[in-house]
Parts: sequence; structure tokens; C-alpha cells
Amino acid sequence: MDSTAALKKTKQQLHESGFKLTPQREATVLVLLENEKDHLSAEEIYFLVKRKSPEIGLATVYRTLEILTDLKVVDKVSFNDGLARYDLRKEGAKHFHHHLLCLECGNIEEVEEDLLGEVEQVIEQRYRFMVKDHRLTFHGICEECQQKKKNQPTE
Repeated sequence: MDSTAALKKTKQQLHESGFKLTPQREATVLVLLENEKDHLSAEEIYFLVKRKSPEIGLATVYRTLEILTDLKVVDKVSFNDGLARYDLRKEGAKHFHHHLLCLECGNIEEVEEDLLGEVEQVIEQRYRFMVKDHRLTFHGICEECQQKKKNQPTE
């Protein structure tokens, strides 16, 4: 989905929930769209939004992110670095996507495939629990870091 269509959809979601797409909210959504692979923190989003809308305050960005999280436009995620990060939900995605987190360089890769349909069925049947969504982060070492280690001379 292009940014114009995504912005229009977000405006509709806000309107249906009694909110307006203010210039500050629009700038925040645009920053998220422009950086959707980056898993930005609220502070990082704030600094990027400030370039588009210099009068915006950090509290406004936080409030906007909370509204967008409540409306399921974005997901609030944590990668054990003490920061909440924000990730745009993909259009039509049944579930939140998964992540591969490199313990060496901190790189975060997205896994779009769900791969957990059977696990959900087992959980629903065995535990009588209706799964609405799930999140999964694999912690390991990325290919690039593995290659660097392999190519390091041993002493």
C-alpha cells in the first residue's frame, strides 16, 4: 500500500473512533510510513516528526502513538533494550509479523510468514483459549555477523 492510501486508511480509522487526523498526527504517520522497516522508538519518531512539524512536542508524539496503538494501526514492541518501539501493521495481515534479533549487531529482520497456524490450533484445542494474535522474536546471530566471526583470524 502506498503512503497516500495508508494515510487515507489511517484517517478513516481515526475518524471512526472519534479522532481527527491533525497535522501532527499526519506527520507522525508519515514518519512511520517512511521508516517502516526501522522499528523506531518514540524519541526517534519525535526527532523525525520535528523536521516536518517543528512545533510538535514529545508528549504529542507519545499520545499519537498510543492512539495509533489502541487502533491497531501500529504495534508497540520491545526487543529487550529498554525501549518501546513502534511497528506499522501490514494491511490485511491476520497476525503481527515476527522478528529475528541479532545478539551481536542488534539488527532486526522481519519475518512476514506466519508459520504458527498449527501451534495456534493446538493451543486453542488443548487450553480452550481463543488466540487473537501472537508475537515471536527469535534471538540469535545474523548471517553477516556469522561471516565476520568466520573470517576473523584466530590467535
